[in-house]
Amino acid sequence: MRILRRVIVVVAVTALLLITAFTGVYLWQQPILLTGTGYAAHNACAVTEVAGRDRPETDLPENPLVPYLDVAGAGDPTTATLLGQLAHQRAWFVDGFGCTLAGARPDLGPATPIAAGANPFTDAPVPSADAAIDAALATGFGDGLAEADAAALGTRAVLIVKGGELVGERYADGFDAGTPQLGWSMTKSVTNLLTGVLAEQGVVALGDDGLRPEWTDARADITIEDLLRQTSGLEWDETYDLGTPITRMLYLEEDMGGYVASLPLEHEPGTVQEYSSGNTTLLCDILVERTGLGADLPRQALLGPLGLSSAVIEADAAGTPVCSSYMWATPRDWAAIGQFALQDGEWNGERLLPDGWMERSLEPTEVDETDDPGNGMSWRTNVMPDGSLRWPELPADAYYASGHDGQRVLVVPSEELVVVRMGFTPEAEVNPSFVGMVEQAVDALR
Repeated sequence: MRILRRVIVVVAVTALLLITAFTGVYLWQQPILLTGTGYAAHNACAVTEVAGRDRPETDLPENPLVPYLDVAGAGDPTTATLLGQLAHQRAWFVDGFGCTLAGARPDLGPATPIAAGANPFTDAPVPSADAAIDAALATGFGDGLAEADAAALGTRAVLIVKGGELVGERYADGFDAGTPQLGWSMTKSVTNLLTGVLAEQGVVALGDDGLRPEWTDARADITIEDLLRQTSGLEWDETYDLGTPITRMLYLEEDMGGYVASLPLEHEPGTVQEYSSGNTTLLCDILVERTGLGADLPRQALLGPLGLSSAVIEADAAGTPVCSSYMWATPRDWAAIGQFALQDGEWNGERLLPDGWMERSLEPTEVDETDDPGNGMSWRTNVMPDGSLRWPELPADAYYASGHDGQRVLVVPSEELVVVRMGFTPEAEVNPSFVGMVEQAVDALR
């Protein structure tokens, strides 16, 4: 009996130690686990409800957590956990505003309806077959690669626009002209245009500072242009890892703008360019405060006037559009973004951006230190700060919006050309096929 009691005590103590150790490890790792379940919940909700596709797991990059993720629901809400119990996250679908991570359903107000008529590409006819253009599209899809390499490239859509006319278009199986796709950080370039619209309306100016009432220190010197150029100096780390600002902002904070605004300065404003999704989301938080339009701001100020009827910029639980990362749109609507930039903000006979806005946006960011050379006001240029070309194969005046997984909207003013490339490319190198495709398109359309 004594031996049995000792065994019971040993087992109980061992179990307690194991539980304590597990609890400690879980609490230590909880932020990164919530990043995983938050990503999965948001992805499943948006792929299903915004893009209208099934099998959202095909949009998850490889990760050791994936086999242990349990995702259920379809936006009302979509829930994700580890092993059905741990790191619980919810994503809620709100029509017009996409999916939002939050503990409870967010109140984002009504979404302004958007008619498609202002976008000439929405109902444009499918381009006629052209051997040279089709060859360029084939390069973009990696048709000349080995089957495994083409699959890794993961191109889902390519569009080519010349002189305002859709001349080339191709989609992967399961995608078509009506399928919204996530632009990731191309949303930052859209935010440049949104800011320009408000500048033309006199709501903001690039030199505006004193942007937050609680900024009574040197942060008061941060300007609207600093946020667009990634020179705010706010402490940041864009690495998707345990405890970094980017993962905390996207997956742990319901008020993303407020979180970014709370960060201290790491550099004097205007002196160092550091790529930061926080800058852009904070900018939209400020624009929302200035206009009082809440999550509906992008729809009223930019998406609606351009007729981007498929476009959704998702919001956080506080109603701030996540302008760094979360715009969904069909490739034809993404093409309209490029065409609007090419036309320097003139659309259907109306000037929506200040005259010369894009020229200012493409001016080099003059700082002594940068982790993103060639990034102007949230558009990247082919001409680098030292005068060399990022892509010598392409015209010097080319510039582009860029997003995670190889999203691209490239504009070549001298060729009146806009090229859109969408895909899911977590591992392969996108640029060789993309640059080769654009080079072929330039030659074919001259």
